[in-house]
Amino acid sequence: MIPYLVTVRIRRSHGRRLRLYIPVLLVLLVLSPLLLLAVLGGLIACLATRVSPVGALRGAGQVLWALPGTRFESEQGRTAVLVSVR
Repeated sequence: MIPYLVTVRIRRSHGRRLRLYIPVLLVLLVLSPLLLLAVLGGLIACLATRVSPVGALRGAGQVLWALPGTRFESEQGRTAVLVSVR
């Protein structure tokens, strides 16, 4: 299942919390020109290093399908960031 929503929670140093809900589909639509360039760059890199482009796409797809339910936490000093993918 492809993730639909990424939730980012930030606890700032002065104690206030900020929660952001980021829709993945909207971000993909806005960044699609850059995504196309990245895919072309990846294809050129695969051909230059003699890696199968189909295998590379399959690996990227497996990573994408594994993302839902993932949580990432980072804390530095009094600021903390929690990212969860739904």
